[in-house]
Amino acid sequence: MDFTLKDEYIELCKLLKAVNLVMSGGEGKEVVAQGLVQVNGQLETRKRCKIRAGQTVEFADQTINILQG
Repeated sequence: MDFTLKDEYIELCKLLKAVNLVMSGGEGKEVVAQGLVQVNGQLETRKRCKIRAGQTVEFADQTINILQG
C-alpha cells in the first residue's frame, strides 16, 4: 500500500495508526517495542522513528511505501 506524506515525515507509531494497521497510537507503540516492525528491511524499535518519503515499512504482512505529498 502507498502512504503520501503531508509533512516532511511521520512518526512510525502514528503511521501504523494512519493506515489502520493498529487501532490506537498505544497499540502502535507496543508493536514497535515488541520488534514487529521493519523499516527498509531493518528491525525498528524506536516508536517515534521519523519515516520519510522513499522509505518502506513492513508490519503484519503489509508493506507501506512512503510517498512525498
